[in-house]
Amino acid sequence: MPSKTTLCLWYNGTALDAATFYAKTFPDSRVVATHLAPGDFPSGRQGDVLTVEFIVMGIPCLGLNGGPAFPHTEAFSFQVATDDQAETDRYWHAIIDNGGQASACGWCKDQWGLSWQITPRSLTAAVTHPDPATAKRAFDAMMTMTRIDIAAIEAAVAGA
Repeated sequence: MPSKTTLCLWYNGTALDAATFYAKTFPDSRVVATHLAPGDFPSGRQGDVLTVEFIVMGIPCLGLNGGPAFPHTEAFSFQVATDDQAETDRYWHAIIDNGGQASACGWCKDQWGLSWQITPRSLTAAVTHPDPATAKRAFDAMMTMTRIDIAAIEAAVAGA
């Protein structure tokens, strides 16, 4: 049974490329179907890929090749909870090393302009620590980072 809710992500003719990349990069991800335009549309012609159904880490998505009118912004991002430094680095580098761009505090942008937060679970636990001083040390350490360094977060939690 199809999901009642699907994220629709707007692309400038590259929905299939993006969906294929996500399917290769993240677990529980795949391209489900591509649909060709039944007629000409403002950013394409009949027979072009109009939409792509895909799953990203279990989340149903629809890539719409709508053209250049609405680029992605940081107002929307996928947050990926990671379990260790190796997993954090693997996803971070998959995005950055394939035409992406690093940002602050574990955020990065893929080559299509979609934002991702590669967030170790230990970081989330640290910045929500019940001791305000501990949470602040972890938060202050995070604010200096691009890719999250779990050892540095753990050192901040320990007060080092």
